[in-house]
Amino acid sequence: MKAFIVNKYGKNEKLKLVEEALPSVKENDILVEVYAAGLNQLDSKLKSGEFKLILPYKTPFILGHDLAGIVIKTGVKVTRFKVGDEIFARVSDMRIGTLAEYIAIDENDAALKPNTISMEEAASIPLVALTVWQAFAERVNIKKGQKVFIQAGSGGVGTIAIQLAKHFGAFVATTASEKNFDMLKRLGADIIIDYKKDNFETILKDYDVVLNSQNIKTLEKSLTILKPAGSIISISGPPTPEFAKSIGASSIIRFILWLTSLKIRNKAKKLNINYSFLFMKADGRQLEQIADLLASEIIKPIVDKIFPFKQTNDAFDYLESGHAKGKVVVKVK
Repeated sequence: MKAFIVNKYGKNEKLKLVEEALPSVKENDILVEVYAAGLNQLDSKLKSGEFKLILPYKTPFILGHDLAGIVIKTGVKVTRFKVGDEIFARVSDMRIGTLAEYIAIDENDAALKPNTISMEEAASIPLVALTVWQAFAERVNIKKGQKVFIQAGSGGVGTIAIQLAKHFGAFVATTASEKNFDMLKRLGADIIIDYKKDNFETILKDYDVVLNSQNIKTLEKSLTILKPAGSIISISGPPTPEFAKSIGASSIIRFILWLTSLKIRNKAKKLNINYSFLFMKADGRQLEQIADLLASEIIKPIVDKIFPFKQTNDAFDYLESGHAKGKVVVKVK
């Protein structure tokens, strides 16, 4: 099979197209013919080496976390899927590799693809939707009437976060450039702040939840808009000691993460704000619930551009330009 590999870590390194052997299928695995693969900021950060402390992949490795495709073989203990099923998934950490023609994944990472959306749309969904689901439904359990601030509303996470927060009955504020206002209004955003002209921290106050996907400076500003006992969930860091413990990190890495998150944790504590770092986990059962929302059009995929498989490096260039509205997807077949 053909696959795109990270041959060497580096911000300016390009993926290499190579021939690889078909993956072996374990007893709980399904072998999937990949039709489309969604790209995420996580893929870009892995490629550059930013996440080596958390996810120490040894080069060379096949990149890619999201996929949509068709099951072509099942392991002997598989019960949830059969050959011919159309599925979508965010595969488990340390088993990534969706930028390939085939991949073997654990059946518990996948869900049946809704027949109301295309393969490319389905591939755009898993990582971002599971991230938002685990933030809003698990971490803080958003209630009707609560006020939620979602940074970078036109991005891959933001477009899904706005829709899911509205589904839960929240009042939603977000940031974006003015050219994306109409799209975000259609998704349900109540307040949209032009980050090029205005400072969100001078406009918003008494919010219940913030979903942070930006830098440390924006994270610190976000603390000031929350009401006491409010929650800020960061998907861009810094990781916390609790997260380090949850992944079984070594004592050295635990200390590094304790140190790098100390400042923001202390600031949050002084303001009586709950700060947590979220690194989403693959979960096929949660993806089934998301599939129901997709099928009923409560959530709609937002795909900016679709690139052919051979142009995967061009797709990454576009993703890393920061101009994508919604998701960037690679069409494998």
